[in-house]
Amino acid sequence: MPTLLEGLLVTVQVTAMGYLIALSLGLLIAIARRVPVAGSVLHVVMEFVRTTPLVVQLVFVFFLTPPNISGMTVGVVVIGVHYSAYTAEVYRSGIEGVAKGQWEAARALSLPATRTWGAIVLPQAIRKVIPALGNYLISMFKDTPLLIAIGVAELLTRAQQIGSASFRVVEAYTMVGFLFLLVSIPSAIIIRRLERRYAAV
Repeated sequence: MPTLLEGLLVTVQVTAMGYLIALSLGLLIAIARRVPVAGSVLHVVMEFVRTTPLVVQLVFVFFLTPPNISGMTVGVVVIGVHYSAYTAEVYRSGIEGVAKGQWEAARALSLPATRTWGAIVLPQAIRKVIPALGNYLISMFKDTPLLIAIGVAELLTRAQQIGSASFRVVEAYTMVGFLFLLVSIPSAIIIRRLERRYAAV
């Protein structure tokens, strides 16, 4: 169990840091996509990211980075960028769901762009997409075992090491499933509560 908990800690760290990247970068991409030329370029890039397997991206970037950069760093960045392509679409749908009258009212009041986005558009848009953003958090957590391809000692890797050393494979993988549920279920409950509290009806 101590060895598995060490792997779980790595899994949670990768998920948390990758999710912060996905949320932040996805929001920037969603806003930038409203700029005509930049939006077209970003659309092509994001489509490429979405249609390429995550494990291929992990291995490709890992072998292109200098040796002094750890696999965990590569994993955090790649999984964050990969999921930013999805969160960007979620944000975009939320932004497009803001009533046209809100934009017109902001222009009529001559509000600066930062005020329009920060005080009017984004608060309404994000409230609508909390469930979808939460779902990607769970998906990202379940995708962290792919980091085994670049040698990151996350939860599944630790279980494989235990199984190889002790020949207790069933016990190790059973505990992995239990630990994943131990994190996923409370996360899902928190997301559901946030949805009920903040999401627009």
